[in-house]
Amino acid sequence: MHQNSFLFNRSPDWKADLPSVRHSIPADVKSWVYEAGSLTQRLRCYYGKQFAVKILFHQWRPAYAGECKLLHIPHQQFNLSREVLLYANDEPLILARTILPNKTIKIAKRNLSHLGTRPLGEVIFSYPNLERLQLEVANISSERWSSSLQTKIPLPDSVWGRRTVYAIQKQPLLVSEFFLPGALKI
Repeated sequence: MHQNSFLFNRSPDWKADLPSVRHSIPADVKSWVYEAGSLTQRLRCYYGKQFAVKILFHQWRPAYAGECKLLHIPHQQFNLSREVLLYANDEPLILARTILPNKTIKIAKRNLSHLGTRPLGEVIFSYPNLERLQLEVANISSERWSSSLQTKIPLPDSVWGRRTVYAIQKQPLLVSEFFLPGALKI
């Protein structure tokens, strides 16, 4: 069985963005979870040229069942899975996982499948018709993260994350972002 994530042993437990969930999110995390603009832009404004992206995983794989459900795609369908680390000055800031169905890549003129170390946010926020459809949050405990990731990056006992369904010309993509202690200091 091929792995479908470098970040996780299994999918996090996501929760709908409801008032009861909102109240449980720490203040330093809320500004990131509810950032309406590009996280890339926010990090670039703060770090300038020190901000960079490292690709951890970039493969065509089936997504997790919950991801497929959100994207309204068959579970067996192969999608482009991209997982990256956003960092500055060698400090890990944000881990991100993106699921890109082939239809979305085609509608986006394939720019999304050849990002390299370009941040996804830099590209998707340039689309004039980008829609934000749904937001969920999760608090990920250390046993969810893969051992491969934990040998590369020191992770705290719990990490908050958000996942957002975006659409470009009505075609969905899913972006999950996980806020590490380095980002929470900003």
